[in-house]
Amino acid sequence: MAAKLRKAGVVILGKTNLSQWANYRSNNSSNGWSATTGQAYAAYYPMEDPSGSSSGSGVASSVGLALATLGTETSGSILSPSDVNNLVGIKPTVGLTSRYLVIPISEHQDTIGPMTRTVKDAAYILQAIAGVDSGDNYTSAIPNNGVLPDYVAACNFSAFSGARIGIARNVIDIWADNSSGPVLTAFDSAIETIRKAGATIVDNANFTGFQAWQKDNNETLVLNADFISNLHTYFTELSYNPTGIETLAELRNYTQSNPLEEYPSRDTAVWDDALTQGWNNTDPRFWAAYQANLYYGGEGGILGALQRNKLDAIILPTQFSPSIPALVGSPVVTVPMGFYPANETVVMNRRGTLVAVGPNIPFGLSFMGARFGEAELIGFAYAYEQRTMHRNDVQPFLTPNIELADVVGM
Repeated sequence: MAAKLRKAGVVILGKTNLSQWANYRSNNSSNGWSATTGQAYAAYYPMEDPSGSSSGSGVASSVGLALATLGTETSGSILSPSDVNNLVGIKPTVGLTSRYLVIPISEHQDTIGPMTRTVKDAAYILQAIAGVDSGDNYTSAIPNNGVLPDYVAACNFSAFSGARIGIARNVIDIWADNSSGPVLTAFDSAIETIRKAGATIVDNANFTGFQAWQKDNNETLVLNADFISNLHTYFTELSYNPTGIETLAELRNYTQSNPLEEYPSRDTAVWDDALTQGWNNTDPRFWAAYQANLYYGGEGGILGALQRNKLDAIILPTQFSPSIPALVGSPVVTVPMGFYPANETVVMNRRGTLVAVGPNIPFGLSFMGARFGEAELIGFAYAYEQRTMHRNDVQPFLTPNIELADVVGM
């Protein structure tokens, strides 16, 4: 990633705060907390939950500390922080961007993408980082012998003309809660904007397996198995490994004995579950679990809904969009859609330490499509963004007052 960015002329400013182990360690931690740098907060409300796991990337891009940032996603870790930080986020098809030497969770779901303040900025960054890499064999699946579309040229104001855009209404029906009202009102307005821009709206383009998936645990089995295998591979590929850790069991022992890790206040329940499961992705049991995922994300999910209804994309509020595309590694692009009202009731996170819902907190609209369909989704996101410019509707309560020149010798 760094080499590709530098080749494109990008100046890399630094690293951002990732939720500890990409939110794949604890059942009781908080988004934006890491043992090395503490708690990150979003900028639209005091003590705002930055979401995660690409928490710091969301905040840094949101308030202009950088032109753009990168995030990694297994299921929601680009889309969710983009959602609450008023950003455009592209979660690419698994295999479009290389994961080589990126700390893994799952080779079947992990991907890397841009988080920016505009769709066109995100398109420029995706153009720079996408492509075949011998270090990640999943990138060999890129169509057209690895020749990429022009993602910047895909930013077309008229992209909705003649397009068929679906709504997975059953996802909203099942997942909406008491805080969803403002989001759904904004979503209805977005639908009308897209219709007036020339699209045919296909409602009830539903994910037919979604109800059954609520009680299915095969994704957990797949992630646990991948993590055990992929983490070991990552450690063994390091040119320098200061702790000598090579397995999940060794990592858990280290974490539970290091005071900076705040164990047991922040537990290791996710790892405990993986170690109790006891098998990795070379085990015969893996295949059945993975095939279940492919059904719930494929025929019973996003890919089936696209095909059955002859759709170019499906839309959902971003807070509902990550999970099903994650199962099959298909792309999603989120763009700002609106904000909670100034009198919204504050809802805290599970630790009672961050504001998860509250006044002026942003939320987004997601465009979901077929694998390697990023160019089309970028076109839709751009066409919607340019008609609405919702990012400018509310300003963050906190903005930087230091310029780069104040901290870097010029």
